[in-house]
Amino acid sequence: MTRADTLMTVRMHDDEVSIDDGTLRKLVDDQFPQWRSMPIRRVAGSGTVNAIFRIGEDHAARLPLTGDDPDAAAETLRREAAALAAFAGASPFSAPRPVALGQPGAGYPLPWSVQTWIPGIVATPDAVSHSPEFATDLATLIRAVRATDTGGRGFSGVGRGGNLQDADEWMDLCFTKSTGLLPVDDLRALWEELRELPDPGALAMTHGDLIPGNLLIENGRLVGVLDGGAFGPADPSLDLVAAWHLLEADARAVLRADLGSDDLEWNRGRAWAFQQAMGLVWYYADSNPTMSALGRSTLRRILDEDEMGD
Repeated sequence: MTRADTLMTVRMHDDEVSIDDGTLRKLVDDQFPQWRSMPIRRVAGSGTVNAIFRIGEDHAARLPLTGDDPDAAAETLRREAAALAAFAGASPFSAPRPVALGQPGAGYPLPWSVQTWIPGIVATPDAVSHSPEFATDLATLIRAVRATDTGGRGFSGVGRGGNLQDADEWMDLCFTKSTGLLPVDDLRALWEELRELPDPGALAMTHGDLIPGNLLIENGRLVGVLDGGAFGPADPSLDLVAAWHLLEADARAVLRADLGSDDLEWNRGRAWAFQQAMGLVWYYADSNPTMSALGRSTLRRILDEDEMGD
């Protein structure tokens, strides 16, 4: 799998845990002796939640970058592993499956996980932005995920995928922090429209984070989907964030037509992409320029689609 060319050297979070190859080497050797002979190398990329390392050719270790409660982190990893396995079973494209759960050690204070490694090239905001074929692949993915039974479960999270107006406080913070970086007045006015959209009604299963970094491509087609640990019931429009993170207007139109999205579903997807992108520009301006640039390109696409129902 090809990742970004350089590793992040600036801390992204005030409470970020320091992790290097030597730490993971000791963790693996102590806890999984069957992998002692396998090389370990950090995967360069723009991820913000986990440090990713390859173990040999077939496995990937994910070590949380933040957290101070090992028990809570372990419970989160167990829930994510169950969701990851369920997502891999539902996705028509390759997806990682859980392999093992590691424990704190070697100076690293949190539990960590091992998954299967999925080959492919990580998508970027521009790599397939005009591709009708990729838009069709996205529609295939979203449709298959939505078709999975929720098991009667409700929305269990907070924020994205629930009630739009729950994001008001966060959006106010983002608007304040973005002064001088973005056209805040225009963005505030747009949020005032989007936050009033009606509720979607019935929930559906969603991936929950279809950003470029979680989608793998080859020859312009979707071949893999990463980070399915948030797979669960939510607003069905949530996975439409991919429309603005990855596609220009021509390809977005293909995606919308393929899914048959009505105005409400489409604009709620736009609202969730907006809510996500607003936090990226200012928060990662210095520490993760790739994520900050993603926020800018997504917001540009959202503002371009400047009339409700377009």
